[in-house]
Amino acid sequence: MIKTDEVEELDRLRHSTAHILAQAVLKFFPETKITIGPAIKDGFYYDFDRADPFTDEDLVRVEKEMQSIIDEAQIFEQKPVSKSEAESYWKARENPYKLEILRDLNEGEITFVCNGPFTDLCRGGHIHSTSEVKAFKLLSVAGAYWRGSEKNKMLQRIYGTAFFSKPEMETYLHRLEEAKKRDHRKLGKELDLFSFHDESPAMVFFHAKGFFLYNTLIDYMRSKLREGDYEEVQAPAILSDDLWKKSGHYDNFRENMYFTKAENREYAVKPMNCPGHVLLYKNGQHSYRDLPVRLAEFGRVYRYERSGVTHGLLRVRSFTQDDAHHFCREEQLKDEIQALIIFTKEVYETFGFKSYSIAVSTRPEKAMGSLEIWEKATNSLTQSLDDLGMPFSINEGEGAFYGPKIEFVIYDDLGRPWQCGTIQVDFSMPERFGLEYVDQDGMRKRPVMIHRAIYGSIERFLGILIEHYGGAFPLWLSPIQVRILTIADKHVEGAKEIARTLKAAGIRIEADYRPEKIGYKIRETETQKVPYAAIIGDKELETGLISIRGRGRRDLGSRPLADIIQDLKREVDSRS
Repeated sequence: MIKTDEVEELDRLRHSTAHILAQAVLKFFPETKITIGPAIKDGFYYDFDRADPFTDEDLVRVEKEMQSIIDEAQIFEQKPVSKSEAESYWKARENPYKLEILRDLNEGEITFVCNGPFTDLCRGGHIHSTSEVKAFKLLSVAGAYWRGSEKNKMLQRIYGTAFFSKPEMETYLHRLEEAKKRDHRKLGKELDLFSFHDESPAMVFFHAKGFFLYNTLIDYMRSKLREGDYEEVQAPAILSDDLWKKSGHYDNFRENMYFTKAENREYAVKPMNCPGHVLLYKNGQHSYRDLPVRLAEFGRVYRYERSGVTHGLLRVRSFTQDDAHHFCREEQLKDEIQALIIFTKEVYETFGFKSYSIAVSTRPEKAMGSLEIWEKATNSLTQSLDDLGMPFSINEGEGAFYGPKIEFVIYDDLGRPWQCGTIQVDFSMPERFGLEYVDQDGMRKRPVMIHRAIYGSIERFLGILIEHYGGAFPLWLSPIQVRILTIADKHVEGAKEIARTLKAAGIRIEADYRPEKIGYKIRETETQKVPYAAIIGDKELETGLISIRGRGRRDLGSRPLADIIQDLKREVDSRS
């Protein structure tokens, strides 16, 4: 009996459905070479090597055959095989992918999984019978390099999902459809926010409205920096590669960095802001009275990402971090961490993210510093969370190479998780760069360094916001707050006077004076997701009462302009 509350069992179900998919594909396309088919978050996929592309019609046929396999109640059986036996089996089927996987396996750890006439090289993890698959759906086809390497052949990846019940799947598919409508790339184009161009791949071109949103995120965070006694700084984008070697980034992050050379000297374009802030701290003398020193920068960084993994605003090659580094005494560490946790929580709630989870990521395999330092740094994070009464999980081995971190995962309006902010404790970089402060006993001591980002990346956070709100931003964030719509040409001059009054009051307006039907203008305003529309006709100019409509086709009646302005300002100030 499958227990729906166990993630492991859901993975078994989905992994088994991937096998059913492969079996169905081979029935119709026996020349296809099968590769791998794991369970993934929200579903499964299987990669195929096939000369002709899979069509929508193919997926319909395959899906129907999968249902037949499920109805047959085929039993999944796992059996150990010798390496030579496995090699003979896949050589007979001329499958280089399975043979490559076998080369990495040792004798005694090789198993086949069989259901009906289908056999796969698999370590196991399956349901008992195909009949246990109660709800499944094939979703899409995409290209995928074998083993994720661009040097290898491009395969065809069929994505699907499976659930324990049809209602669960229907809920998921509904959410998936809603997510497609909210896709930030689609809305970015429709709302004229940003674009991408081949002349600068995976680097965003912000249009005026998108750049307004970008700057609004910075302006809001800048106001919070003033409250938190930060010093806003700026470091250069290009620094000597010696600096990156000293910081450890060259050894641990080199494959994601851009390099350049001038006057026989090697430089790197910064992928992170921390070494620049270390140099700024080191530039002066510091007393224990000065600490904590909090340096913040909206720093543009550059990281090489393969073209296959870039994704709209969510994964780009150039982005701006809302980065800050705290240099503090060890005894100040806990207070600084706790203040940052509260700060981060407040920011997310301001943007409408009421639900979030927290994890502490611990020492990775590739790390700088002693085990003792890592334990001390990790304890400072877990104790801070414990003292605040905030629950958290542990991500074993997922910390940065220089220190453990708190990771915040926010949940959007569709319940989807997004990993955003981090708070990282670093004892190693102050040691590597010889950072000091003079303590009250006159002795020179090392500060502790805290790395923190709340948005993470402004571009990525903006992409999340677009999808969270579906492009329908709250009034304080909306690039255009009110669109003025005239009914006829004779109303244009009066509408212009109203527009001037709104602009003078600090309201962001856009006017549509075109000789189009008012119904068309209203529909277009809805499509553009403008919060309010002010309709100007004979009655409005005669009475001075403005007909106002709210987003979502809400008729708010006719009101004096002064009252409308007052209410708009109140809504903006509340950030509701």
